[in-house]
Amino acid sequence: SVAVQPSGTVTFVFTDIEGSTALLDDLGAEAYREALADHRRALREAFGAHSGYEVDDAGDGLFYAFGLASGAVSAVAAAMASLADGPVRIRVGVHTGEPLLDPPKYVGPDVHKAARIMSAAHGAQVLLSGATRELVAEEVLDLGRHRLKDFSEQVSLYQLGSERFPPLR
Repeated sequence: SVAVQPSGTVTFVFTDIEGSTALLDDLGAEAYREALADHRRALREAFGAHSGYEVDDAGDGLFYAFGLASGAVSAVAAAMASLADGPVRIRVGVHTGEPLLDPPKYVGPDVHKAARIMSAAHGAQVLLSGATRELVAEEVLDLGRHRLKDFSEQVSLYQLGSERFPPLR
């Protein structure tokens, strides 16, 4: 069953592979292609199981929308667990807002904010905006306020899980 495009309050999830060029060098083209396909399958499975709606698959990443913030965070947690033993490390940004629909896509600053939050993360790190944080019960680390490219206001960021990472990008 294909997920319906969520509207109203929507939680965006952006993913991206960290160090894809180095990974390609490490694995070689054939194994890299397989690892890429495996990682996409794992993400689509986890996200689909939580009613995720695939907006786009650009480059090494995926862009999903969820009607529920809790569903988005559960989906990401499941995806990270399924990737934990593999060679691919993804960084993830999660942000909740009220975008305009431009079917099958979305328009508005919340889309850009979610992408920027992802860009601040390290491989295997999941960052949530304050807006998402308020809607989920999961254990998170408060990483304080950060400046994101193209946004004048600082944004409160939270990390899913308690693993330690270098300072945000």
